[in-house]
Amino acid sequence: MTLTFEDFPPGRFGTFGPRHVTRDEILAFAAEFDPQPMHLDEEAAAKSMLRGLSGSGWHLCSLMMRMMADGFITRAASLGSPGVDEVRWLSPLRPGDDLMLDVDVVEARASKSRPELGIVKFKCTVRNATGQALCEMTSPILIKRREGAV
Repeated sequence: MTLTFEDFPPGRFGTFGPRHVTRDEILAFAAEFDPQPMHLDEEAAAKSMLRGLSGSGWHLCSLMMRMMADGFITRAASLGSPGVDEVRWLSPLRPGDDLMLDVDVVEARASKSRPELGIVKFKCTVRNATGQALCEMTSPILIKRREGAV
């Protein structure tokens, strides 16, 4: 079943996961995309403000996107996103973390200029196994409306 705009009323949409993150993944992502010492070198990371090896915030955003895609976006009549309103990195991603993704619909409104679609603003929060929030993102997604809903 394809999810349409009407399937996203404001409130909690769902929780997705878990997604286990390994040390090797953190090192591989950092080596390719964010080669800073706190993401690549355990000794340097221990001396950083993060006090230990941590995944890149961009790695965490990539994991969040994958969890969103696996959880609901690939089942939705998504037309893409005009961008991200806000991303906040709250706590470090650590090797061995098991991630869960909480997804809330902050706002859902029909487009005034394109009535065949709606704009759904999501707030996504990635948490580790202890429930600690690691990252939050708020972003609108354009989603087709159900046939006859216009």
